[in-house]
Amino acid sequence: MTAVKKAVERAPLARRFSAEQLMQVLLAPVVSEKSTRVADKNRQYVFRVLDAATKPEIKAAVELLFKTKVDSVTVSRVKGKKKRFGRFIGRRNNWKKAYVKLAEGQEINFAATE
Repeated sequence: MTAVKKAVERAPLARRFSAEQLMQVLLAPVVSEKSTRVADKNRQYVFRVLDAATKPEIKAAVELLFKTKVDSVTVSRVKGKKKRFGRFIGRRNNWKKAYVKLAEGQEINFAATE
């Protein structure tokens, strides 16, 4: 490996990506019974993210926006449901969901972001 490549790998995630790019990665928190249960049990928070977002981008975005330390990120694809509109059959869009696990003692308070 070259010295430049090693330096890039060791650089903090926030410096690898531009701040403007990271501000657009997280679309919204997912608030449901399952996400609340996961947050209480495993210190994980669920976010709706861009379809093209990668795990390092999601980790850097959460650390930048909420000033917390992230342990791990798990990503899943959610298939859009089929819906009927009278005699027409439609489909909702597919989307990407990220489970973000925070370090010990860290938490995100969505109500206090005002």
